[in-house]
Amino acid sequence: MDELVERYKRQVRNQARTLFLMGGDMDDLIQEGMIGLFKAIRGYQPEKAASFEAFAQLCISRQLYSAIEASNRQKHAPLNSYVELSPKLGEGAGDPREKSPEDLLIDQENIKNLYAEILNQLSSFEKKILKAYLNGKNYTEIAESIGKSPKSIDNALQRIRRKLSKGDG
Repeated sequence: MDELVERYKRQVRNQARTLFLMGGDMDDLIQEGMIGLFKAIRGYQPEKAASFEAFAQLCISRQLYSAIEASNRQKHAPLNSYVELSPKLGEGAGDPREKSPEDLLIDQENIKNLYAEILNQLSSFEKKILKAYLNGKNYTEIAESIGKSPKSIDNALQRIRRKLSKGDG
């Protein structure tokens, strides 16, 4: 196994070098490629028609593309790019369970007003994208549901972020 790892680690590096992992670096891609190599070593069946080299290349490629696809899926993007709507506990906000019904109603109204203000800054296309994104859909799902490319969805979300960050002042 050590000999195979040593022999194919250059191939892993070469394949990883041509790719980009959003939120990661080259070492992350190389690590994913090495996982693909280990899967190839573990799963290779010599009685099949493919050579080990071809099988290893396929396993490495699949592992790298799976990692990139998972990264691009941005499943946790809403959590990583959240905007806090209320002050933190300990900064005068208190426990929400201790708020009076009037304060809770005022908070709800403030959130509605903030949401309406956000929507006023956006085009109808951007509103549609934002609503789908906030409902947990990924770029590909949004693109398929409205008949656009994932790149146009990404561009729209970037415009939305720019517009909202300008609104902060």
